[in-house]
Amino acid sequence: MGSRQPKQLLLAFFGEHVVDGDTGPIRASVLITVLEGADVAAPATRATLDRLVHSGILARSRSGRETLFSLTEHGVAVLREAKDRVRGPRPFDPQGSGWTLVTFSIPEGQRMLRHRLRSTLTWEGFAPIRDGLWLAPGEVDLAGSLEPLRQDLAPNTVVAFHARELAGFPIGGSVRAAWDIEAIRRAHLAFIEVWDDPSAATMAPSALTVRTMLVADWLALLRADPRLPAEFMDAEWPATRSVETYRRMHQKLAAASAAEFAALVTARPAARRRSGSADQPSAPSPTPSAATRPR
Repeated sequence: MGSRQPKQLLLAFFGEHVVDGDTGPIRASVLITVLEGADVAAPATRATLDRLVHSGILARSRSGRETLFSLTEHGVAVLREAKDRVRGPRPFDPQGSGWTLVTFSIPEGQRMLRHRLRSTLTWEGFAPIRDGLWLAPGEVDLAGSLEPLRQDLAPNTVVAFHARELAGFPIGGSVRAAWDIEAIRRAHLAFIEVWDDPSAATMAPSALTVRTMLVADWLALLRADPRLPAEFMDAEWPATRSVETYRRMHQKLAAASAAEFAALVTARPAARRRSGSADQPSAPSPTPSAATRPR
């Protein structure tokens, strides 16, 4: 797998443990502790948290000397929209038949909005087939996926159609031009190679960090695979193995990581050294489930 970025890990953490829970704001020290286990230095975590606040995904607050982070309404909408596919039974199957076409126009001065729209389309399996025209397999619930952006999109910014292939105009060439099918295969095989190994459960000091890494890798794989129809893949296509591998490792980590999460979010912050930072990690002692392999 490629290197895990702090943003991927933080979104995985909030999507897996926070979006459907009643935990309240999460201390920065908790987030730093979890990501340090994935070899992300504290300054990189803080910088990424700042960017997520700026983008409207997270909100920042204070409690004494502690900095706290919580999901905004926009952040909740984004993560819940992704949840159905993350936890769905057949995440690599097309949604219905045919193809969904999208074209959009956003002014040059709204680059952030354009980036958010393109990111949403990519998550839903779209790829550009020529200037201004994007294609996705199946019948995409575009209204639902664009709901978090609705208030920022001017009327008629996005125009969409559901289409089918016409005789004499085979779509296979467009599909192979839009998506690198062999690269998608390699993404699946890389995920399986990492997470099918039982020792992957101890690749970080705690089950909570390993579970966050697993979900971050799963999100990356879901983004890489657009759910193309079966006729574009061969009999050895590895998507089913990826699903089995993810579920098996997720189940293996579930109980220990949930216990560690509960301990971290309920623990009282440790006393600060006078020279220490207000956001230094203050985790409780490792649980018996934590990995003990030397780093």
